[in-house]
Amino acid sequence: MPQRPAFIAFTGVDLATVIDDLRALSARYPIEWGILIDAAQEALPLFPDAATRQALLTAGGLRFAAHVCGAEARRIANAPDTAIIDLAGFSRLQVNHSFEGSSQAQADNTVRFGRTRGLRAMLQCKGAFPADSRLDWLFDTSFGRGTAPGTWPKLPADGPFCGFAGGINPSTVADVLKAVDAAPGALYWIDMESGVRTDGWLDLDKCESVCKAVFD
Repeated sequence: MPQRPAFIAFTGVDLATVIDDLRALSARYPIEWGILIDAAQEALPLFPDAATRQALLTAGGLRFAAHVCGAEARRIANAPDTAIIDLAGFSRLQVNHSFEGSSQAQADNTVRFGRTRGLRAMLQCKGAFPADSRLDWLFDTSFGRGTAPGTWPKLPADGPFCGFAGGINPSTVADVLKAVDAAPGALYWIDMESGVRTDGWLDLDKCESVCKAVFD
C-alpha cells in the first residue's frame, strides 16, 4: 500500500453553512481546510467574505490554512511590512504569488511575514522541491485548474515538508499516491481544489470520497 499523506488539504471553503459538516469530517480524518483570501474577489465562489471567514475561524474544532492571493500576496512577497491582512485563527499561510524567477528576497520576506504572525509559511513550486526548509513547499503546476502534471517530483528524504497538488479528485487520488511513491514513514500532504467542487462550490461528499480512498 502506498505511504499515506500526513493529512489532506481541501482548499476553497466558501460557506459558513457547512461548519457542522466540516467538523464531522475532520473528526474522522486528518484534514486542513484552505480558505482563499483576495479582497478583489470576496463573496465569489472560492473567496468567502470577511464575515464568512470569521464564522469559520471561530467555529472551533477545525484546522485552517490561509491561501492569500492577489495584491496582498504581492505585498507579502515584496514589502511585507505593508501587508495588513488579519490571519488570526489560521495554522498555516500559503502565499499564492507567482514565484517564477523570484528572488531570494521574496522567499525571505514570506518567511519573515509568516513568523511575525506565528504561522508556518508555504510557497508553490513547479519542479523539484527546493531545499529551503524554512518554508513548506507545494508542488503545483495546475493552480486550481484541475490539471494533472506529467510527472511528480521526488519527495526529498531529508528536507522541508512538501505537498502535491494538481488534478487530484476522488477517482484519481489512489493513482496519485502510487505515482508519488513516498518512502515508508515519509511525511507529506496532498492538496485539491477544483477536484472536490460541484457547480463551483465545495462538495463535501467528494471530500469524503477522497478521505475514504486515502485513509480507509
